[in-house]
Amino acid sequence: MNSLSALSPKTELAELHVHLGGSVDPAVMWEIAHAQGIKLPTKDYWKFVDLVTVTPRSKRSFGYYLSLFHLTELIQSSPIAIERSVYQTIAGAYRKNNITLLELRFNPMKRNRGGEQDLDHIMMAAVRGIDRASLEYPVKTGIIVCLDRGFGQRLNEILLEKAVAFSGRGVVGIDMAGPGNKAFHYADYRGIFRRARKAGLGLTVHAGEDEGADSVRLALEHLEPDRIGHGVRATEDSGTLELLKQRGTVLEVCPTSNLHTGVVKNTRELRRIFGALKEFGIRYTLNTDGPEMLRTNLRGEIDFLLRDGAVREEDILRSNSIAFDSSFVK
Repeated sequence: MNSLSALSPKTELAELHVHLGGSVDPAVMWEIAHAQGIKLPTKDYWKFVDLVTVTPRSKRSFGYYLSLFHLTELIQSSPIAIERSVYQTIAGAYRKNNITLLELRFNPMKRNRGGEQDLDHIMMAAVRGIDRASLEYPVKTGIIVCLDRGFGQRLNEILLEKAVAFSGRGVVGIDMAGPGNKAFHYADYRGIFRRARKAGLGLTVHAGEDEGADSVRLALEHLEPDRIGHGVRATEDSGTLELLKQRGTVLEVCPTSNLHTGVVKNTRELRRIFGALKEFGIRYTLNTDGPEMLRTNLRGEIDFLLRDGAVREEDILRSNSIAFDSSFVK
């Protein structure tokens, strides 16, 4: 069995791919929901936990995993809920994993109840959550505003405007997220991503998760992101891997997430993926995607990969170093 000696409990970690909707303890989500008078699908707490989490035994689809965010986003749809959620996520990351650099992403437009809540209030609440956590824990935190493939151009432009407006208050980047959508074309968002880069924001894009290697190539060619969220299916095509290598683009790999959602079929395939990334010299970081929703944490991810033989200690150390170096938080 591999040892974790290279990463002592005091080793500082960085995590770059964490969705707010999947990162808050179910007990806290339960409390937030009841404090706001939100009618939940069940009055049984343990059934609620099952509703907002995914495990290997769940045998759920990728689509089902994404559907869980509808409930967590609803619960987080107020300034008070956002502030507490951000604070709890940062505090938990530090206490459980000694994460001292955290990038936290969410879509504020999915937290405003169809326009009932003001986006600026949602954004300010997230900033307050960071400020409060920063007073208590030595964690550098940045917010990534998620644009969405299912939104039209104008809604995504508004999200960019909010990201730019709050770039001096904790927002460090934008992301293009959401499931595959035939009506979505990366080329349509060149202008938005160029504007974001000009404004000093970091760029990341979800690709190579539920869609194949072509999605990674198209994202690279049209949006020129600094990083790719997930990106594991790039390993299905050597040309795409070469393009990643040439550009030095960093992958935000989320092993447990990809296994639980069926994006990666099994640990054998996971070992193949990490083998291909190493063979082509692709830079990557390790992440949870949503630690509470997926019942994992960053040190658990590391421990699992070492036990399974997918990576070695030197790979872990390198990926953590890459995470600090490629973070949008400066």
